[in-house]
Amino acid sequence: MAEAHQAVAFQFTVTPEGVDFRLSREALKHIYLSGINSWKKRLIRIKNGILRGVYPGSPTSWLVVVMTTLGSSYCNVDISMGLVCFIQRWLPEGCGPYRIPQSRTLLSVAIFSTGVWMMGILFFRQTLKLLLSYHGWMFEMHGQTSHFTKVWATCVRLLSSRRPMLYSFQTSLPKLPVPSVSATIHRYLESVQHLLNDEEYYRMETLAKEFQEKTAPRLQKYLVLKSWWATNYVSDWWEEYVYLQGRTPLMVNSNYYVMDLVLVKNTDVQAARLGNIVHAMITYRRKLDREEIKPVMVLGIVPMCSYQMERMFNTTRIPGKDTDVLQHLRDSRHVAVYHKGRFFKLWLYEGSRLLKPRDLEMQFQRILDDPSPPQPGEERLAALTAGGRVEWAQVRQAFFGSGKNKAALDAIERAAFFVALDEESHRYDPEDEASLSLYGKALLHGSCYNRWFDKSFTLIAFKNGQLGLNTEHAWADAPIIGHLWEFVLGTDSFDLGYTETGHCLGKPNPVLAPPQRLQWDIPEQCQAVIESSYQVAKALADDVELYCFRFLPFGKGLIKKCRTSPDAFVQIALQLAHFRDRGKFCLTYEASMTRMFREGRTETVRSCTCESTAFVQAMVQGRHLKADLQDLFRKAAAKHQNMYRLAMTGSGIDRHLFCLYVVSKYLGVSSPFLAEVLSEPWRLSTSQTAQFQIRMFDPNKYPDHLGAGGGFGPVANDGYGVSYMIAGENTIFFHVSSKFSSSETNAQRFGNHIRQALLDIADLFQVPKADS
Repeated sequence: MAEAHQAVAFQFTVTPEGVDFRLSREALKHIYLSGINSWKKRLIRIKNGILRGVYPGSPTSWLVVVMTTLGSSYCNVDISMGLVCFIQRWLPEGCGPYRIPQSRTLLSVAIFSTGVWMMGILFFRQTLKLLLSYHGWMFEMHGQTSHFTKVWATCVRLLSSRRPMLYSFQTSLPKLPVPSVSATIHRYLESVQHLLNDEEYYRMETLAKEFQEKTAPRLQKYLVLKSWWATNYVSDWWEEYVYLQGRTPLMVNSNYYVMDLVLVKNTDVQAARLGNIVHAMITYRRKLDREEIKPVMVLGIVPMCSYQMERMFNTTRIPGKDTDVLQHLRDSRHVAVYHKGRFFKLWLYEGSRLLKPRDLEMQFQRILDDPSPPQPGEERLAALTAGGRVEWAQVRQAFFGSGKNKAALDAIERAAFFVALDEESHRYDPEDEASLSLYGKALLHGSCYNRWFDKSFTLIAFKNGQLGLNTEHAWADAPIIGHLWEFVLGTDSFDLGYTETGHCLGKPNPVLAPPQRLQWDIPEQCQAVIESSYQVAKALADDVELYCFRFLPFGKGLIKKCRTSPDAFVQIALQLAHFRDRGKFCLTYEASMTRMFREGRTETVRSCTCESTAFVQAMVQGRHLKADLQDLFRKAAAKHQNMYRLAMTGSGIDRHLFCLYVVSKYLGVSSPFLAEVLSEPWRLSTSQTAQFQIRMFDPNKYPDHLGAGGGFGPVANDGYGVSYMIAGENTIFFHVSSKFSSSETNAQRFGNHIRQALLDIADLFQVPKADS
């Protein structure tokens, strides 16, 4: 009855004397507070829009310009060179405040000063954009910074010295440049030469030369034209064609997972952990809306693009027959919750006030204690989001377009995010190696029907209080969700805290209306489609082999003694491990980011280079001197670092070729070269998980507060997916995936090869290793 009371603002009855209204003061109070909160948000957005729009200027700087101009006029010094008098002559006369000469002077000074101020902002902004287009600093050796780069860094700091908001730098970021066709083709041929025999390479070289001379010039013109017109010449096509037009299941194929802190335990109480975490997430969303989050800066100087953060919350991928659509709402005041086959709607606010962690804990506990059974077809309903996209689109249109099904589906799709309350427990146990892999499998796909794979992310809470995320990939890349996750875990651990019994701090408000149970009317025909989608998803999940492990002998601290970057070290070790595992080399994908450009997302680093294969072959042969092996390794590491820098600075290979292919499809132009390049399988797909992006806590002071990163499914049916997090001075986490259906791959076998490759390279440099 409580929810009915709070859902109705007033009641009325019709009598012979007229209509008798009976108002609910409590409900009207919540409506009033909600309206006030909505207007506050609008005013904040307007204010932030103004402050962001004039960055690096400020209202204070405008006032300084006005006062300077006005002061000079009183001193009979015309710094406007007659422009103030010119503006004054054009002001209307004879009415209003303009009749007084002093008012006309003041207004003309304000107009002139505003013009000067705006011109100054445009000049500084364009200057900053020009400065940020310089990337030579990335290619300089550590500790050997040139004088030019030092002057450049000083200028960037001066122009961005005022405290920026999240999106302050967006208009100052340079556009992603379009590489020349000749440079891209040269780098492409270099990346495959060692993977092909002489005959195959000659054929590919011939196709590339023909493409460069005949087809590419026309395609390139269209691409350059798009780069002038669009904010980013890659990102919209990448999102549309790589993600949204994919018709295969999102589960395993696209979505990825993120793990909790694995070496510390804050509480075993499932509802309490969720109370703190959900409160921290909505606090982060509030900071996001108010642009109070600082933009990520490389080396504390160069800003990264923040546009991907806009769709972190209140976003859902809506299925379509041909292509999906990302639906993003300005705001959402609830989360959707799944538990034991039932769906609930849990309000996050009481009026305009965000519920406190203890109130949220109480609400989640109410769901956990609810004994009601699932409705017919409800338990496995979310399997629709785990199966084929076409089937989901068809059944959504047929059965969820009206009535209670539409209302319930809207409650899920319009939620801030999705929460899954699992009945099983998972946690990393150092004494049980399989525990981390089982934990990862539960996050990657669960039971195939207890995650809503279409939501921007699903927050997963296991029975023992351990958490994790399953994240949809179209709206943003992993570092963005990593930013949120670091804030949330840091806030949970160091700001919110728990009682001695593991509950959230404070006292709950028992008069809060309980979470609302969503109602469904799912006919048997729809249930049959749900079951079909579940079978498709289950077959896919059962085929995934996931091997997660913690590498303890050393981490980034000792890797640096080899005088190379930790990422290059791991990537070369992966090449050595793969050759030992498969007896051959393959195209290797490593994701890098292009967020130094506006609306930049990712680029591919082709990690299997001629230099890395030369090192691997020498290691495997076992006949070379240690000094020669060290030299080959350093050449391979230098090559990898240079390719990573080229990818980050807009000189990658694959996004350019992808966009040329899209243009060729639009023009109806056939290109055997592009068709072959875009069909080449990535049998080794790798990614490094970012950490400590926002410095929520000191890792040296709290060395056990480490997340294990996350992982993803294999890209090729006969290939491997490898995600790794260089988590500290002495720890690296690996997540290796493959498919049981492939007789050529085995995730655990490959993981063991990775271990041995890391140890062998460390021994090569005589790096002492800690006891494991």
